[in-house]
Amino acid sequence: MRGLRRPAAVLVLAVALIAAAALPLPAAPQLPAPVKIVLRNGLTVYHLRNTDVPLVSFRMFIGGAGSAAEPAPAEGAAGLTAALLTKGTSKMDANALAEALDFMGASFSVGAAEEYAQVSGDSLARHFSRLLEIAAAALTDPAFSEAEFAKERDLRIDGLKAAKDNPGAAVHLYFQKAYFGPHPLGHLASGTETSLGAMTVQTVKDFYRTHYRPDRAVAAVVGDIETAALKTLLDRTLGRMARPAGAAPATGLPPLPRPNGRKLILIDKPDATQAYFSLGAPGYAMGDPITAAASAMNTLFGGRFTSWINTELRIKRGLTYGASSSARNWAAGGLTMIGSYTKNDKIGEMLDIVFDLLKKAEGGFGAEETESARNYILGQFPPTLETNARKAAAYVRLAFYKRGFDEYDRYLAEIAKLGPAELKAAAVKLLPRNDFVLVVVGKAAEIRPLLAKYGTWQEKKIADPGF
Repeated sequence: MRGLRRPAAVLVLAVALIAAAALPLPAAPQLPAPVKIVLRNGLTVYHLRNTDVPLVSFRMFIGGAGSAAEPAPAEGAAGLTAALLTKGTSKMDANALAEALDFMGASFSVGAAEEYAQVSGDSLARHFSRLLEIAAAALTDPAFSEAEFAKERDLRIDGLKAAKDNPGAAVHLYFQKAYFGPHPLGHLASGTETSLGAMTVQTVKDFYRTHYRPDRAVAAVVGDIETAALKTLLDRTLGRMARPAGAAPATGLPPLPRPNGRKLILIDKPDATQAYFSLGAPGYAMGDPITAAASAMNTLFGGRFTSWINTELRIKRGLTYGASSSARNWAAGGLTMIGSYTKNDKIGEMLDIVFDLLKKAEGGFGAEETESARNYILGQFPPTLETNARKAAAYVRLAFYKRGFDEYDRYLAEIAKLGPAELKAAAVKLLPRNDFVLVVVGKAAEIRPLLAKYGTWQEKKIADPGF
């Protein structure tokens, strides 16, 4: 009998192992937990080592250095400052800086969003120390030369003039001004011809000195570099960013404006053969609990090729080559946007369909549609974090908005549980109904009669200064 016990024991063990193998393994986090490094100047850096490829990506947000922090008369200063940071240091002019990056096959850029300035860099691992030295020099010792300032300012003024000839670009600028007005989010990233014309290089120097603070910054490095080596490198590069004396300027946005009724604006472009529209209403803030339901709802309404709005306007009727809806999110609130374009004589038909779809969405979405939205988001999400650059950007964004690095895991878990009721609630709350801003750019003589049924329109001429 004792001879029979060993096979029995082996059988029991084998069954147990098979059963254990059948159990679902814990899902790997969308973002692995990074190592946190805090430099002496207050800059926080998150690091994830990835040796799969010999590349390193670097991203940084500098809070309070975006367009919303500009003094109203200096609209465009944030973007101009960011652009000039890549145009030379006291020891390396713009051409030398560009040649150094080209030699390494590296990239380095600085831009300004609304709530922050964003710094980006990517290189081969063997060149990363040199890349970070260049980035640190640009951020701590910018030249701000008169010649580069004048060149960049003139390019932006020319770009604004060119936008007037491109109704697809102009409609977004007019909408931003119409919706936000004097609110800081109404500052155009490009500035205006008036504000740019009044700027001097001292305007840029003052904005840089006040708003580029390491204690307001958060960064991430992802790639083939060890933490100890990175810490040493950071101390001698970005660790040189000086913390300005005195308290940092306040960075919080005031409450976002909320339209009261319909605000309708028609921009007359007499030579336009097509009419473009932007329709917007209040959305939701970064991290709002409605985020998952709003994403699924938007996927169905206008967030993919087979969405309601693109199906009706493009696929079925051929009125346009594209129609979509989207969400913009900030710490203090958000914006729901819908936009498209068509021939001048079809703009009335197009808007009728859009408003019919908005009314239909209040009735909700079916179970099959809801499942399709869930599957679409769950299937499309993984590639958004595949590269070092995307991981670094995600770490910085989540840290900046204090969302936690398990944000995407929680988001996808919520997506998987959504039902039609949650999508209907999101549609009722977020899609434009009675209170919205609608801007149309086109040939007023042709489209004015087609738009009259929607209410009283304020008209502007595209040739007039500003937006």
